[in-house]
Amino acid sequence: MYFEFVIAMGIIIFVLHYSNMMDIRKFINDGEPYFKLLMEDDYQFLVSLKYGADVDIQKLYSLRIRNAMIVIFITIFALLSRLNFIYILFAFILGYGVFKLPYMNLKSYYKKNLHSINQMLPYYLKSLEILVQHYTVPVALARSVSTAPEIFKPGLKELIAKIDAGDSSVQPYMDFAIMYPVRDSMRMMRLLYRLGVGSQENKQEQLQMFSKNVSSLQNKARAQRYKERLENMENQTMMMLFCTGGGILLLLLYSMTFMIGI
Repeated sequence: MYFEFVIAMGIIIFVLHYSNMMDIRKFINDGEPYFKLLMEDDYQFLVSLKYGADVDIQKLYSLRIRNAMIVIFITIFALLSRLNFIYILFAFILGYGVFKLPYMNLKSYYKKNLHSINQMLPYYLKSLEILVQHYTVPVALARSVSTAPEIFKPGLKELIAKIDAGDSSVQPYMDFAIMYPVRDSMRMMRLLYRLGVGSQENKQEQLQMFSKNVSSLQNKARAQRYKERLENMENQTMMMLFCTGGGILLLLLYSMTFMIGI
């Protein structure tokens, strides 16, 4: 009887939604200003990082809210016969968990890609160094966006927007380094900032220092790739030796068993 009631309530909600007497999407849209308070500070950056700059962030966020609301309502209906404060709290906790899950997946994706960022940053900075020889740092940054690795584009666009808005401090550069917290990113962005605000007379000297640090980063990246390739080859060799040794051992055991059986 209880399950029949739950099914009936589900059918009623579906009919009301289908007949536009109760629009769940309108409910979410009306509550959007309040739901936005739950949006994480780095959510837009993480979404752009994974899906590209053209993705509809608001649509993905609304989908998170919708899924969370559905889970809350289903949980409450499922526990309707013995509903109390604890069960209501459990329903909201479960809904919040569903709401947070996509964000946690994005964070996990970002952390997994930090290694790739660490390898790509020196080569991006090298291309930026070439542009800085002919343009000012803000102009060089803007020109580098089209050829930059896709993973850097959200951070670069935010950096350029802050500079264009009149922020001449080091903070926009530091914010970029915080977005990509890999080896020497803070130091390199400080050097880039100094290169941008330094006098024209000292530009060549600062550019040489920047170039020297970029080359050092490239050498570290090459050494890291070589080390990883070596470790990978060693692991494959060990696996081959283990499989070969295991196969020989099994063959010997089989031969001994066969001889004993004879």
